Amino acid sequence: MNTVLTQRVAKLLYAPILVVACAILVKGYADVGDGFAAGVVAALAVVLQWLAAPGDAGRRVAVSWWPVVAFCGLSGAILLAAALAARGTELLTHLPAPGGGVVKVGTAELITAVAFDVTVFALVLGAVLGILGAIATTKEEPE
Repeated sequence: MNTVLTQRVAKLLYAPILVVACAILVKGYADVGDGFAAGVVAALAVVLQWLAAPGDAGRRVAVSWWPVVAFCGLSGAILLAAALAARGTELLTHLPAPGGGVVKVGTAELITAVAFDVTVFALVLGAVLGILGAIATTKEEPE
């Protein structure tokens, strides 16, 4: 049962949950955390919107775009692995090497682990929401 209270609370929690997902994604480079957990948390924020106001959230969140997000995440991970393989580096090796020059944006270091986590984030977010969107939009056929 969707009440006005649940709809308001879901709307109020949407942005903070996405901020937590971004914090998990960023924190994963220096400490515990990663793109998978951040993708799941972000997906939960959208699912909360769908559950609180199915018609309204369905219009705000384009369900047809989530498989594209998942495909972009998967493609990015494959391209990253191919670039490492073409360079002669073992897969899932972090570049630059320890002690090497690291490009920084603020306090975040741009290393291959960052790119991999972002692609995993996009893959998980897109896959979870694409699957749930497909399940939600299927219609039962009469027997």
